[in-house]
Amino acid sequence: MKFSLGPSLFFWPKQEVHDYYQRASDSSADIIYLGETVCSKRRELRAKDWLELARQLSSNTDKQIVVSTMTLLESPAEIQVMRRLCDNGDLLVEANDLSAVQMMHELKLPFVLGPAINCYNLATLKVFLKQGLVRWVMPVELSGDWLRQLLQEAEQENIRHQFECEVFSWGYLPLAYSARCFTARSEDRPKDDCQYCCINYPQGRKMNSREGERVFVLNGIQTMSGYQYNLVNEVPQMKAMGVDIARISADSDAAFMQLNNFKAQLQTPQHKALVSTTECNGYWHQIPGMSIA
Repeated sequence: MKFSLGPSLFFWPKQEVHDYYQRASDSSADIIYLGETVCSKRRELRAKDWLELARQLSSNTDKQIVVSTMTLLESPAEIQVMRRLCDNGDLLVEANDLSAVQMMHELKLPFVLGPAINCYNLATLKVFLKQGLVRWVMPVELSGDWLRQLLQEAEQENIRHQFECEVFSWGYLPLAYSARCFTARSEDRPKDDCQYCCINYPQGRKMNSREGERVFVLNGIQTMSGYQYNLVNEVPQMKAMGVDIARISADSDAAFMQLNNFKAQLQTPQHKALVSTTECNGYWHQIPGMSIA
């Protein structure tokens, strides 16, 4: 079982991004994803910069480097950026939009299917396999029992060996995307004049209910879970059911500590790690998502 560091979902200054991925290259991650997946207006790093950083990491480490595409595309210019990322010549691509899947298929290149694409059953998975899928990241709202059933069906159909299975295992869950920018709206700004205010919230803008309970994190056009997802105690179960990769979301330096915590669960599966009251794992256990089992 391997462990990946997912793409950063937040908007950080360029130097902080480079510093973060330098630490990532020295971390215990087996796979590193990078690229802008949320908003094309976040231009501290452009497509050329992301590709240069990815190639630099690839040449300086034995970790697998994967370039991630945008999740919600809204303009021809964004499609051109995506084309440049997809047709990069040497790096594996995580497709987070069906247009990226189509582009990778046309280029006859393998790809990772990101968690934002609704792939909920074996029939859909077979379609993506024909288009070039080599790794599938399970949508975050699905359960462990659902995953076990799907992987068993893939074994019965003799196609399980054709793809890797990756599970989003720690971090704020990306729940929904919209054409509207919620962070800009929270500052009473129109989206077209947002003044890149996301950069002021390096871990998103927290949103509480009237009762004071953390319900969401606003991250530009992306709505995230209010609590961080944590499947550290499910690592032995995931390994037993055949999960190939557990993903740690790159949202702060805490991700590097979590990588070590998750890897430790392979050596001491009987040990239960402490899970904070500001974390959740409900989706995995088929209970309300913001709950902890």
